[in-house]
Amino acid sequence: MIDFKPFKSTYLFLFLLLNFQLISCAQNTTKKSPTITVQKVEKQEVLKVGAERVDLYLKLLKGKNVAIVANQTSVLSVLERAEVAANVMGSKKVTHHLVDYLHNFNGVNVKKVFAPEHGFRGKADAGEVIKDGFDTKTGLPIVSLYGKNKKPSKAHLAGIDIVVFDIQDVGARFYTYISSLHYVMEACAEAGVEVIVLDRPNPNGHYIDGPVLEEAHSSFVGMHKVPVVYGMTIGEYGKMINGEKWLKNGIKCDLTVIPLENYTHQTEYSLPIKPSPNLPNDKSINLYPSLCFFEGTNVSAGRGTEMQFQIYGSPFLAKSEFTFTPQANEGAKYPKFKNELCYGENLQEVENLNKIDLSFLIKAYHQNTSKEFFNNFFTKLAGTEKLQEQIIKGLSEQEIRKTWEKDLKAFKTVRNKYLIYQ
Repeated sequence: MIDFKPFKSTYLFLFLLLNFQLISCAQNTTKKSPTITVQKVEKQEVLKVGAERVDLYLKLLKGKNVAIVANQTSVLSVLERAEVAANVMGSKKVTHHLVDYLHNFNGVNVKKVFAPEHGFRGKADAGEVIKDGFDTKTGLPIVSLYGKNKKPSKAHLAGIDIVVFDIQDVGARFYTYISSLHYVMEACAEAGVEVIVLDRPNPNGHYIDGPVLEEAHSSFVGMHKVPVVYGMTIGEYGKMINGEKWLKNGIKCDLTVIPLENYTHQTEYSLPIKPSPNLPNDKSINLYPSLCFFEGTNVSAGRGTEMQFQIYGSPFLAKSEFTFTPQANEGAKYPKFKNELCYGENLQEVENLNKIDLSFLIKAYHQNTSKEFFNNFFTKLAGTEKLQEQIIKGLSEQEIRKTWEKDLKAFKTVRNKYLIYQ
């Protein structure tokens, strides 16, 4: 026989605990079920380039004679017209070149195409003369804006009502598409022709940096008193050209900007088409404002390789593990140091820049073993003689950047007047 005496207190405790739980459960049945909070996930808004906002500009082109400034980046993705008209659910977008799209659109009379540096299809070398011709697909005449005529003539604009400008910029002063925009606006203002800019994102629009151009050093690779990196879309830049009276004799262009949708200057944007032959990817575009200075030196920025503006090197730099030998390729028929072994640095793995990095340039200058490091083109790229002088004097990057501050502050005040986006 089992003696239960030692377990009496334990059984009493368990009995009381069970009854307490039953009572608690009975009371909880009268309470509401606990609320589960579900965080609302906001739908990410899709960025639309100006060319895709056809509802804003097609009505402006109907019944007009139109010229288009375009290159290989002038594309738009839109729903098929027949499907839109029939209200077909789940319609797929189709990508068109702007010239093809407008040329086939009833009521829009496309008369000609203006081609900037690198040509209408974007195959020509930097600095290579672009010739007039005809587009094989549409039969439209192509007028070069990068040869003897960087500015459309009165004859080019005869009978034209509107010029549509749609080119992808990369946000660096020495990238010549903003100079082409200036001359198009100026020619149209003189001829009484309207200009419509179909805006596109600036992949380097998230910062402002570099020396501000001095008027004495104005050229086609730098026409305006802006820093190397100006933090504006090409549409905003067009507004600034007009507003600051930078056109000849202070005339103003009849300008309309078709804005981007769902864009800010901090929006990351990966270009779907390379904007020129030697900017093949996002990394090259990010490094371009820093490495383009090498175009004015005896150092290669990678033209003649498949790593353009992601590397630098020269036969005159200190021997290093990283080497490359430039060869003729698309966009660089005659690259600097063709068939010569170059020593340098591979920058493909560096973090994306939020400012101009002068360390590569300064390092290369101090390593250089030839008598001449700089050439005459360097001052045009820098927009000032001061940068070359500062590097020769041995100023540090921090000391050089300090000298930019006053001009950058003044430029930002001007810039703010023309911003369309935050």
